[in-house]
Amino acid sequence: MATAVTSERSAELSGFRRVQRLAYECAEAVAAQLKPGVTEREAARMQREWLRARGVRDWFHLPFAWFGDRTAFAGFRVPLQFFPTSRRLEPGMPFILDMAPVFEGHTADIGYSGSLGINPVQNKLMADLEAHRELILREVRERRPLREIYEDVDRLMVRQGYANRHRAYPFGVIAHKVDRVRERRWSPRLFGFGTQSLKGLAGDVLHGHREGWSPLWSPYRFSDHPPRPGLWAVEPHLGFRGTGAKFEEILVVTDSRNPEESACWLDDDLPHVRRWAEEK
Repeated sequence: MATAVTSERSAELSGFRRVQRLAYECAEAVAAQLKPGVTEREAARMQREWLRARGVRDWFHLPFAWFGDRTAFAGFRVPLQFFPTSRRLEPGMPFILDMAPVFEGHTADIGYSGSLGINPVQNKLMADLEAHRELILREVRERRPLREIYEDVDRLMVRQGYANRHRAYPFGVIAHKVDRVRERRWSPRLFGFGTQSLKGLAGDVLHGHREGWSPLWSPYRFSDHPPRPGLWAVEPHLGFRGTGAKFEEILVVTDSRNPEESACWLDDDLPHVRRWAEEK
């Protein structure tokens, strides 16, 4: 029975790994096509079309694109400001592509940071994000409360001289749980979010509230609990003087008492991880 469960779990993770890689392939393909004058709306549409051509029909959320100081969420006050605008890309300008496709019932939510030409500030931000990936994994394995880990990420950003920009997201989240989504021929959306995915997240919110945990990893009291087993889309987001950078990828959390088996990143063959390896 244990072997069967392990085999089933492995197949499940393979499905999530496959859609996460597909999303990052999309980000790299679209980034390679960006040129001066392209708008955020056009970049978001390019992501949608690329993924739909490869079989994606549902979304946790539709693709986003942020250019220039919008990569640092400059002036963001309401959720509608996250949606793509007519901002045009210029040489040297940073950008972030963010997409959350659902494919064959598995969900990914990724963030890809780049620039049109060389941008030394964003390059430094990306290099310094490696320490956040290491800190998050280490402290999840230590079973530290999510709220405390969030605060440690904050402190690391301050030491690095940066601002916390994921605090601008709804509820200030650095991560949220993802899960399987029931496949349908057509799935409606609400404000850019797939209703099937929202239904699953809402179910987790209600279930977690009864049991004392939350599917939203935030700086607030409802995240004052140890990491909950499951899959978490984690996105530390750094900002510095109108430039932002982040990665977003899935962290696997288990109930194993073995620290190394209690948590791991779903995949280490991702653009930002390869970039860090090449720079060493």
